[in-house]
Amino acid sequence: MRIWAVANQKGGVGKTTSVVALGGLLAERGKRVLVVDLDPHGSLTSWFGYDPDSLAHSVFDLFQHQGKVPDGLPAQLITETSCPNLSLLPASTALATLERRMIGVEGMGLIVSRALAQLWDDFDYVILDNTPSLGVLMVNALAAAQHLIIPVQTEFLAIKGLERMLHTLQMIMRSQKNELAYTIVPTLYDRRTQASVKSLNLLRKTYGDKLWRFAIPVDTKFRDASQAGVIPSALDADTHGVRAYRHLLDDVLALTATAKERRHG
Repeated sequence: MRIWAVANQKGGVGKTTSVVALGGLLAERGKRVLVVDLDPHGSLTSWFGYDPDSLAHSVFDLFQHQGKVPDGLPAQLITETSCPNLSLLPASTALATLERRMIGVEGMGLIVSRALAQLWDDFDYVILDNTPSLGVLMVNALAAAQHLIIPVQTEFLAIKGLERMLHTLQMIMRSQKNELAYTIVPTLYDRRTQASVKSLNLLRKTYGDKLWRFAIPVDTKFRDASQAGVIPSALDADTHGVRAYRHLLDDVLALTATAKERRHG
């Protein structure tokens, strides 16, 4: 099992779209994929037609057992999606109460890791969608992940948000004594606007080899796919946004394979 987290402390940068697009493309390649919604807003859950306000069971259930994960619970929470090979561990809005409920409870930062350990042989890839705020949910995601994808909108304020995200990442890595590889992905790129072009150039100048070499363009087909409850490549396999995500997937797969070889070499 390979575990990727998609995170940024700024909202509206394309996190959920990235999770669905990458997960869907992996599933189309025959991989068994689980996408996990760790955001109380439940955008990923809503994408596939579930209502985070009314779900009886969700990822929230994992956090109700004093830092432990009962045997078999993670598998019981998984639901199907419209895409073969792609499963969902949904969110509920109750996740918003987690910080208050978990004060003083030991081991709450490793709940997702413990849950995924039970599913290790059931999936080839897990992709974690995150809330845009630092807290127990993001700490869980970063503790569980083997690679982090940071989408950043190609506009100035989003780049300032990226600095906060990288500061948070360094802080968490220091506390966990664990190095987490990451890829910064420019999103919502519109080459017709000067703001987008200037922002992408600034990203390239500032972040060098940590920045993905291309950018995910603005693509209205993503919104259409969300409304239809399907993965973007099922709606239109050749739209320019899907083609960009296909390139990103190939690059992240190559990057993570190289990292794995280095660790075992």
